[in-house]
Amino acid sequence: MARQATAPAGGLSHKRIMIIFSGLMLGLLLAALDQTIVATATLKIVGELGGVESLSWVVTAYMLAATVSVPLYGKISDIYGRKRIFQAAIVIFLIGSASSGAAQSMLQLVFFRALQGLGAGGLISLTMAIIGDILSPRERGRYQGYLGAVFAFASVVGPLLGGFFSDNLSWRWVFYINLPIGLVALLVTSFALDLPFTQRDHDIDYAGAALLSTGATSLLLALVWGGSTYAWGSGMILGLLVVAAIAAGLFVVQERRASEPILPQHLFRNSIFNVGSALGLLVGIAMFGAIVYLPVFLQVVTGASATNAGLLLTPLMLGIIVMSIISGRLISSTGRYRIFPIIGTALMVVGFSLLASFDVDTSRTEVVIAMIVIGSGLGNTMQVIVLAVQNSVHQSELGIATSASMFFRSIGGTVGIALFGAILNNRLTENLTGALGSPDVAGLGEVNAENITQRL
Repeated sequence: MARQATAPAGGLSHKRIMIIFSGLMLGLLLAALDQTIVATATLKIVGELGGVESLSWVVTAYMLAATVSVPLYGKISDIYGRKRIFQAAIVIFLIGSASSGAAQSMLQLVFFRALQGLGAGGLISLTMAIIGDILSPRERGRYQGYLGAVFAFASVVGPLLGGFFSDNLSWRWVFYINLPIGLVALLVTSFALDLPFTQRDHDIDYAGAALLSTGATSLLLALVWGGSTYAWGSGMILGLLVVAAIAAGLFVVQERRASEPILPQHLFRNSIFNVGSALGLLVGIAMFGAIVYLPVFLQVVTGASATNAGLLLTPLMLGIIVMSIISGRLISSTGRYRIFPIIGTALMVVGFSLLASFDVDTSRTEVVIAMIVIGSGLGNTMQVIVLAVQNSVHQSELGIATSASMFFRSIGGTVGIALFGAILNNRLTENLTGALGSPDVAGLGEVNAENITQRL
């Protein structure tokens, strides 16, 4: 029998909403920061712990765990309620942070970073879902625009904070800084977050969860290792892709027969969900492709230092932040959102067309203009597609629909890093061979998903 577990959250005062929203922003800030904050601390970490051959896994383990866990959190929160699952994600993240800061070996650090990632998956997905719980569709746009701004802000500030802590305190504070912020987020949500939730009988789809995790992990590992640790045509990469394909097929079969599917198949009969997922994939490709490879261009071609290359990404992030806020406020005031992803994708096409025209004579002013255009496109698109997906599904499936949208964006990020890296490797090798007349230059162009994430 169903029973009402908490009082309805409808009719919350603006003050109460802002208190809840502050807790959600802190949770999202933590998850977003830890995607990039480790990058500038890697040399200090290796200097103390050793294990340079496992260094890339400090980033990769976090990204893998966060990506794979996103859709699982969505479904579990639909069953057990958003508040308790969100708080569980905070606790998991904080345990992972404290343990990472206390790690005594690289193996321990990689393991605890994966634990952090498991918590981050819940923070990223459930923040968006809770916004859908506490606000009407008309009001969601403004607040999700602010969340998009937080995500972009964290992408820039992360490496700067990592460098500051490493130089002035210890690399361990890269992780310890999460503890006070996370505790505040936990306290705020404990006292202020009161969501409507109906407890009901449930049957968790463990087989579906296992298949989804296996398929996503295999695909991501193939993309991360391909062209770096293993050749794209190697048995390992091909084997991982085969495992991913088989797991995906079995997952579809399992979801059709499961009573409580992790990812209900009828969602894919929803055209808005399909378009939103596809756009999320493209946004992930565009955002991470730009964030990762624009600094490479700035360093190699324009001569910027590593630190300055990171700071020169500011126009890209300002474009995302400003347009996320503006589009969110316009959506809330007009109730219309379809035009924004159309404008956003058009701007991204223009921006990447500008990037494709760059050469050794390109000025930094031209680079800044292209970054502003791309950032404006991303800001008009990122949070709007989540809003559209939320408005197209029943409230009981809001969690899984939101998480699925975020999942496809995360997959897109990994695909983008791998795809852009493959293009760079191929073009650089081809041009160096043509210029130097030697086939032994392939190693000079080796930039890929595994080693580039260390520079974020």
